[in-house]
Amino acid sequence: MSYLDTTIDIYKEAAENPQEGLCCTTTPIWQLPELSIPSEMLRMNYGCGSTVHPRDLSDAKRILYVGVGGGMELLQFAYFARHKGAVIGVDVVDEMIEASRRNFEIAEKENAWFDASFIDLKKGDALNLPVEDESIDVAAQNCLFNIFKKDDLKQALSEMYRVLKPHGRLVLSDPICEKEMPAHIQDDERLRALCLSGALTLKDYIDMITDCGFGTVEIRAKRPYRILSPGKYDVDEIFFIESVEVCAIKDPMPQDGPCVFTGKTAIYFGDEEYFDDNNGHVLMTDQPLAVCDKTANALQTLERSDIYISDSTYFYDGGGCC
Repeated sequence: MSYLDTTIDIYKEAAENPQEGLCCTTTPIWQLPELSIPSEMLRMNYGCGSTVHPRDLSDAKRILYVGVGGGMELLQFAYFARHKGAVIGVDVVDEMIEASRRNFEIAEKENAWFDASFIDLKKGDALNLPVEDESIDVAAQNCLFNIFKKDDLKQALSEMYRVLKPHGRLVLSDPICEKEMPAHIQDDERLRALCLSGALTLKDYIDMITDCGFGTVEIRAKRPYRILSPGKYDVDEIFFIESVEVCAIKDPMPQDGPCVFTGKTAIYFGDEEYFDDNNGHVLMTDQPLAVCDKTANALQTLERSDIYISDSTYFYDGGGCC
């Protein structure tokens, strides 16, 4: 049995017998006008963050979600795209697809605006998506890709890149760990399926995304998630795991590398009206500007005493330099 087979078995069980503690979502669930989320969907919320961001969805005509869970995020996406087949849900676990269908029947009764035809559920694999090239505005996955080993993760990310339209958005939430997991923990199939032992460092996670071609990456949130501790797990030291929410945009790759926003800000406080770095970035006096890490590093090399660069906050919500 492969590690992916173990994952399928665990989520078959989670579909048939919902397990509220299977994952630990660290982001509050969106409260939206006239949106009622059935209690069964809430019980089957097997993510570690949120992939639903209204600014991504205002103009999205076609949305893809991989790993449907109980259907909660599919319902939330449908809230923004209310037409037949607007949201595609893909899952390899038949029982999870059927559980979502049942939950959508409940959602129809609780939400006057909702029609189950807004959502098209498909049996499929994240490594070979049943979706056409460049046909998706927003793609998302929540606490699924961390399960994959690196070769499979590369394939899953490449598939998302393939199906996105130019400038389309891939929204992800996964656990990360700033210390590399021991090999025997990484190879523990059950811990990997439970979204614990597959956590990469944030740098490796971002590198995997940009290596697939995404030219812009936004780190939108980073929050405490889980602890692997000696005695409870087969480790010699504590491993602190965080959940990260990321948006990768299918922008053209800049010649000098991707623009990665980790929540850094630049402030020019000199005597002039503005500072122009002659590289496309203008800092107005005393006005904070969100900058990507690449721009922050370039400004720091100028060694100016009148430009302040903040540390990464790992919270970025648009309006940046690029």
